[in-house]
Amino acid sequence: MEAARQYNVHEAKTHLSRILEQVATGEEVVISKAGEPVAKVVPLRARVKRTGRGSLRGQIRINDDFDELPDDIADAFGMR
Repeated sequence: MEAARQYNVHEAKTHLSRILEQVATGEEVVISKAGEPVAKVVPLRARVKRTGRGSLRGQIRINDDFDELPDDIADAFGMR
């Protein structure tokens, strides 16, 4: 794996647009202050595109007792 490109704070302020272009292509960029890394700029993960209602069908499982209140909680709130 390739090492992240590193910029000092002054370079990062001067070349922010360039840094964002690099990150948009998948690179990680480290920002340093006085030679010590203080931040890392990384690409955001793409959001999952939902195709509409039912797009998660078959991927989620809900137990039959999902909406049953546990006995100890029901007792604590006088719900039995």
